[in-house]
Amino acid sequence: MRRISVFGATGSIGQNTLDLISRDAEGYRVVALTGGNNISRLAEDARRLKAEVAVTANEDCLPALRDALAGSGVEAAAGQAALLEAAHRPADWVMSAIVGAAGLQPGLAALRQPGMTLALANKESLVTAGALLMETAREHKARVLPVDSEHSAVFQALVGEDMSAVERIILTASGGAFRDWPLEALAEATVEEACNHPNWDMGQRITIDSASMFNKALEVIETREYFGVDPGAIEVVVHPESLIHALVGFRDGALMAHVGPPDMRHAIGYALHWPERRELPVSRLDLVQIGQLNFRNACEVRWPALRLAREVMEAGGLAGAVFNAAKDAALDGFIARQLKFTQMAEVVEDVLTELSGEPGLIDAAITLDNLAHVDHLAKDAARRAIDTRKS
Repeated sequence: MRRISVFGATGSIGQNTLDLISRDAEGYRVVALTGGNNISRLAEDARRLKAEVAVTANEDCLPALRDALAGSGVEAAAGQAALLEAAHRPADWVMSAIVGAAGLQPGLAALRQPGMTLALANKESLVTAGALLMETAREHKARVLPVDSEHSAVFQALVGEDMSAVERIILTASGGAFRDWPLEALAEATVEEACNHPNWDMGQRITIDSASMFNKALEVIETREYFGVDPGAIEVVVHPESLIHALVGFRDGALMAHVGPPDMRHAIGYALHWPERRELPVSRLDLVQIGQLNFRNACEVRWPALRLAREVMEAGGLAGAVFNAAKDAALDGFIARQLKFTQMAEVVEDVLTELSGEPGLIDAAITLDNLAHVDHLAKDAARRAIDTRKS
């Protein structure tokens, strides 16, 4: 029986993970489930799956969690220390699906268990501290398996292949809410319009990040950190149907494409069962019904976040942490109607330029202390940049 922990259990990735685990209840023992403010969902899942411990990140929610778990035998805990304690509990497989930079420390803690597998759905871990995360995995003979659909697709296309034969990696993007808008209209786009995704119903922040391509920019950086390829070998194309998740090009001219329905249970299930392939409850594509697949250029004038991602990869060091923090602050500014849609990228570029000019900052060692310091500086710089642009 495999021991499983799910960090970020109440979010969409966490819920899809629990759906798969629930279908083979005899095969898993749930160690820890963690969540945020959705206490009823967290408690219900912890009871149903007989978890050892349920942890809420919000310490104010601990009384409610204790009440909801009373008599269940499931331990209740709250706060950062409790998250890290849960991550240290012995587990064979851990899903890292906490949103944002808060997911890094629990992921690192889990990787210190020799031989374990971290299924990584937390983009920020690789973007801000990819070298630290992968080195921790190597040091403890643990493994990191990608759960982002794009990186899972690349990982699957590389099975049995020699990385030295890889010529390019192509990530696909839906294009988000504004893929068909004229460029001159983007500056006046509203929060509500940015949340109108043409393909999916997602949360506010991720949907806006899709419209601005900041989400894809993070994935470009992730690709560099996870697969170790040259930044120039990473491409992005707009694929409105969102059925091809990524392609890998080889030196003989061949392209290996991963094609599948837009269902995160595929990538989660692949990581859960790896190295096996097991049956999954996802729809099967009817290629005749689909008829055709379309591709467009991912224009860096329309989506400057992609250009900034390449500059971040070129800079290396802590530039990814600066980029991520500035992006989050700029997104806050847009949601608060303090920035225009097109000004988010301007703010991020201003912050990267400002902090790159401080000697010894970007090229400092990637440590948790340095990451926290840079995160603070980048958010402060972003707020100043927002103040100068308030609409």
